[in-house]
Amino acid sequence: MPDGAQRKRDGADPPGLRDARDPRDTQDVQDARDTDAQETDAQRRRRRAQFLRELHEAKALRDRVQPRRVKAARMRQAMRMRTFRW
Repeated sequence: MPDGAQRKRDGADPPGLRDARDPRDTQDVQDARDTDAQETDAQRRRRRAQFLRELHEAKALRDRVQPRRVKAARMRQAMRMRTFRW
């Protein structure tokens, strides 16, 4: 029996052969990748927001435990503002 006749009878194609022949299958695969990319972006934004919250909290803690450093930073900022020209 020829190869093609047996494949038609079985109804099963090798995965690589089917993807190469049917452009809709490649589109489905691409859509699945796009969906995964969107989920990844959402996860990345969530992680970034959490990181920024923790960073802000750490800076606030540092400001509370090192008041001398905060005062010096405030003085430097005041000098910068005084010497800035509009």
